[in-house]
Amino acid sequence: MRVSRAAIPGTSCTVFPADNIWNIDISKLPVNTKSDAWLASMDASTTNLHPDFGAPPYGLPFAVVDDTHPTEYITFVYSDESDPGPYPFGADIPLEQGSDAHALMVNKDTCTLYELFGASWNDGNPTAGSGAIFSLGSDALRPDTWTSADAAGLPILPGLVRVDEIQAGAIRHAIRFTAALTDCSHLWPARHDAGTCNPLYPPMGARFRLKASFSLRGFGRAARIVLTAMKRYGLILADNGSNWFFQGTEDSRWTNQVLDQLKAVPASAFEAVDESACMVDAGSAQANCP
Repeated sequence: MRVSRAAIPGTSCTVFPADNIWNIDISKLPVNTKSDAWLASMDASTTNLHPDFGAPPYGLPFAVVDDTHPTEYITFVYSDESDPGPYPFGADIPLEQGSDAHALMVNKDTCTLYELFGASWNDGNPTAGSGAIFSLGSDALRPDTWTSADAAGLPILPGLVRVDEIQAGAIRHAIRFTAALTDCSHLWPARHDAGTCNPLYPPMGARFRLKASFSLRGFGRAARIVLTAMKRYGLILADNGSNWFFQGTEDSRWTNQVLDQLKAVPASAFEAVDESACMVDAGSAQANCP
């Protein structure tokens, strides 16, 4: 089933075409043969989900700009794997709190997503570790082996849980999450890896889903919406970090009640899936799942 995402608040931009792998229902795909090993390496038997977002300063903020916003060229640490820009970045753009200092910007006039890792305005001489630019109307992937603003070479904003989606009643895309140990390889649609060579560790791009048998009884409306998305669209491993931390927007409307309910979900209720049959072309995120 292919369903387009809701428009990003403040824009008419939806995130990627309906046939993009981020937006494809993977609930019927086969279990990956490496599922048990990957879950063991992520301490699934003793770990619960952890929503890595909430009211400020938790979560990832993003800015909506238009063509009138000043643009800047950024000095990158990893310039050979970064899009040169320019970027609509400035002192007004909010940064993720903490060492990653991500900056996410959507130009509502062009439906273009700009993302920076380790961003600093630096008194008008902006710097960042890396940067990537994505057309939200395209299935194009970054060049293979290139990073982005995350270790998997994927965009960040498409994988965030947003309050407006909860209010609308559905999340119709995969959700970004992290693992402490990853293999030195990546699976489509990921383009980059940053792990230790061990086949027992999941590679960047690995897809997981909440088992269909996991009961949602007792969860509130908002938590059920998130968990239903995890059953239908799953999680995409996109960066190194704490095991089973999944990302959402920084938003004062998140409540502790919702977050606490999500923290009660055991990681053992997940399984890795094999989405390789969905790939139409290795250089595209377009998907056609059997």
